[in-house]
Amino acid sequence: MDGFTLARNARAEGVQTPILMLTARDAVEDRVEGLNCGADDYLVKPFVEEELIARITAILRRADRPLLGVVEVGPLRIDLSGRSVTYNGEPIALGATEFRLLEFLARNVGIALSRTQIVERIWDYDFEGSSNIVDVYVSQLRRKLKKLGANGVIETVWGIGYRLRNSLL
Repeated sequence: MDGFTLARNARAEGVQTPILMLTARDAVEDRVEGLNCGADDYLVKPFVEEELIARITAILRRADRPLLGVVEVGPLRIDLSGRSVTYNGEPIALGATEFRLLEFLARNVGIALSRTQIVERIWDYDFEGSSNIVDVYVSQLRRKLKKLGANGVIETVWGIGYRLRNSLL
């Protein structure tokens, strides 16, 4: 079984243990797939030992954050302990990175967050991948939210980044 399948299966079974993929697959599509299937981080071989240690430390720091409680913005409900999201009571299936991104936007509702702020918070290190990774994840979130009637919930703030609208109704 490959790492993508392993991560996908682990997340489907509710495993919340942080996953760091160490792989030789270095294409942008592979990195995006790895993160989308449930990995918390993705490191391409060969790598420098200091970077591996820094990434493990960052993952453990994120894992230490309390996951209890609920973040609600209008009809959007993010259950941190259950790792679930609903909009108007309808569930939204999100990957681990999408979940963290939506949580970050919801915790900062109405505030324009730069792409740099988002990368530093969601990936928690100097991301050296595609410069449009934030745009890709925002696009995925928008598409999933739109299916439930939440069109325009995530606004583009030109020249800055993104924000979750104050009023989601």
